[in-house]
Amino acid sequence: MIFTIILVVLMIPILAIILDSQVGRALASRLERRSLGEADGLTAERMAFLEGEVERLSTELQRLDEESRFVTRLLTERAASDSGPTRALPDPGPSAAGTGGDAD
Repeated sequence: MIFTIILVVLMIPILAIILDSQVGRALASRLERRSLGEADGLTAERMAFLEGEVERLSTELQRLDEESRFVTRLLTERAASDSGPTRALPDPGPSAAGTGGDAD
């Protein structure tokens, strides 16, 4: 039992040294390349999805840009028409001010 504990305690630093060495990094890169080879179909599918999303977002951005230009043009035209000659409301006169609809 004590031998097993001592073995585990000694194996932890040895394993850390090996994994941090050039040999450990070479093994990790080999495992990584192997896993990338299996995921080519998945990567292609994800790329196709992302390309579709970029196209959709591009179309949406163009639509929003067009809407923004339209609203800006409307506001500019409205400001130009408001700053032009203003229409005066007809003067209600003294007789309209006295009639409130209540007859005594």
